[in-house]
Amino acid sequence: MTAAHPPVRILLCDDHAVVRAGLLALLGSEPDIEVVGEAGSGEEAVALAARLAPDVVLMDLQLGKGIDGVEATRLIVTGTDGAHVLVLTTYDTDADITRAIEAGATGYLLKAERPEELFTAIRSAAQGRTTLSPPVASRVMARMRKPLPTLTDRERDILGQLSRGLGNRDIARALFISEATVKTHLGRIYDKLGVDTRAGAVAVAKEQRLLP
Repeated sequence: MTAAHPPVRILLCDDHAVVRAGLLALLGSEPDIEVVGEAGSGEEAVALAARLAPDVVLMDLQLGKGIDGVEATRLIVTGTDGAHVLVLTTYDTDADITRAIEAGATGYLLKAERPEELFTAIRSAAQGRTTLSPPVASRVMARMRKPLPTLTDRERDILGQLSRGLGNRDIARALFISEATVKTHLGRIYDKLGVDTRAGAVAVAKEQRLLP
């Protein structure tokens, strides 16, 4: 590798040591890709990214205890100069994709992709170009084509409280309704937004500008 074309410097983040070992062996076959560090948690990835300044961080989403891959992505993107995050995961739900992109991920790749697709995605990510696995791209396009969900005023109120990080009891107190009513509205909100978590609902609401 000449000085004019240095290798793409990679930081791996996956909580499974066997997966990291497999990726290390796979990426070692490419002369223009160099793995400069491995992390087994989100916190470790954030610290190593700041210290090693990689070009690309290969980030899993589910990382066991501690912060997840989405929060680690957000911290790396905002706290480092020039590091791009390429999500490499088995999860392709709308909520996961939305949260990762919202956090600043450059690309979103599924672990089922062929090695050649991974190599191409890494090189693209290093240049700041977006790469999405075909199933992920299809979901993104489908979401863009789908009409925005219609929320009631009360559902918007609850979403607004949800975005502040309030739990059901505090939302009920703030809006002078019962916790049971909050739960009922949350179920309807999840159905309309196509999510199954509070974080997913907030992420989709921000993406589609549904918050009051």
